[in-house]
Amino acid sequence: MRRKRSLKIVATLGPASSTYETIETLFKAGADVFRLNMSHGAHDEIRERHQIIRDIERDLGRPIGILADLQGPKLRCGVFKNGPEMLEKGASFRFDLDDVEGDASRVQLPHIEIFEALQKDATLLVNDGKIKLRVKDCGKNFANCIVEVGGEISNRKGVNVPDVVLPLAALSKKDLADLEFVCNLGVDWLALSFVQRPEDMAEARELVAGRCAIMAKIEKPAAVDCFDDILAVSDGIMVARGDLGVELPVQAVPPIQKRLIRGCRAVGKPVIVATQMMESMIDAPVPTRAEVSDVATAIYEGADAVMLSAESAMGEYAKEAVTIMSSVAEEVENDPNYRVVIQNSRTRAATSVPDAITVAAREIAETTDIKAICCFTESGSTALLASRERPMVPIIALTPKVGTARRLCLAWGLHTVVTNEVARFKLAVVSAARAARNYGFAEKDDNIVVIAGIPFNTPGSTNILRVAPVDEAKILAGESE
Repeated sequence: MRRKRSLKIVATLGPASSTYETIETLFKAGADVFRLNMSHGAHDEIRERHQIIRDIERDLGRPIGILADLQGPKLRCGVFKNGPEMLEKGASFRFDLDDVEGDASRVQLPHIEIFEALQKDATLLVNDGKIKLRVKDCGKNFANCIVEVGGEISNRKGVNVPDVVLPLAALSKKDLADLEFVCNLGVDWLALSFVQRPEDMAEARELVAGRCAIMAKIEKPAAVDCFDDILAVSDGIMVARGDLGVELPVQAVPPIQKRLIRGCRAVGKPVIVATQMMESMIDAPVPTRAEVSDVATAIYEGADAVMLSAESAMGEYAKEAVTIMSSVAEEVENDPNYRVVIQNSRTRAATSVPDAITVAAREIAETTDIKAICCFTESGSTALLASRERPMVPIIALTPKVGTARRLCLAWGLHTVVTNEVARFKLAVVSAARAARNYGFAEKDDNIVVIAGIPFNTPGSTNILRVAPVDEAKILAGESE
């Protein structure tokens, strides 16, 4: 199966998409990676969905990526004695550690870490930012606040603290158990929530111990402030616009999205744009025009992937959401202005030999009649460098490692193929030619660019480029190596 677009689509699985038939339908409609949301579903349900994806992968003969998304620490208030209460603007309200049911004047906030970090004039947001409070004075076990934006508060509503870096680990007890579970299960990507600092990623990487790639979800102002440091220790980034739009002014999110995408592109690390991309399709057969424009904006900015959340997990029109998202990507990528935007936003590559090889591959492909760039990759680094260049021609990533093939399903423009180990470059060229022909990227009389690292099986050693015919007879008749 060959996609007619370079953008990748991530579809979240849930109650509406948990059977073999439904997940297969979503894959055929255009989903490249499936997200397992660890905030919902018991381990047995997650295991079953994981196995279904691997069964579909086997039956269809195409690598499929799986992303497990950890819940992260959830900060919630306590419960109220008489049910929901209305907080009026200008009223006083107190959060404390007392395990007593709340009322219109106070409620428990069972997170001592928040009180340890709070300062006067800090902001507290409740219920996805619908209620806003300002800290008047605080101590180790309380915070007296003034209500700046009122509204209804009820049992266990979420609390956000955007002004301070909280002394909380990104991995809760539940996350630690989930991390070990999904790593043993064999997921390809792990998304870490509540990242505030690069040290959060270092802790997760030590626990993962190389079993999958690690993605940082950027959803906290503190993470935005030290984004470059977080990016340096991450394998990929998710622009999680939900909490980001709660803790920051909504008008700040689009510029942040653009900056984060450009930063990821510069270093060749995959970036997903997530949250509310086609929210209306949870219960409507077509998206709003604004949602289509939102998806298109992420594509024009050069994002590797866009993500469906509730639309595919619990929506009535999961297949239609994937299909329309794929169609939007095809339309945008066929727009002549798209190439102009991508080229103008391309950053200068570093000066290493692998960087130079992949830049040369793109330039040759775009200035001569080349049908595809084929890259042999062990760890995935060569393919990611090729993807970073955003060439006009397709990229075929060939690897002997199925785990690498699955992980690369998330990267822009990569058509991943699991191939046999090769010991000689000429045999690699033959394999590349066969893949280009078999998957419909080129015909017998066409040419391709092949890049690889010699000696083989050495990660990060990209050092050779060849323009080769697709005709195997011509390859084998060429000069011996």
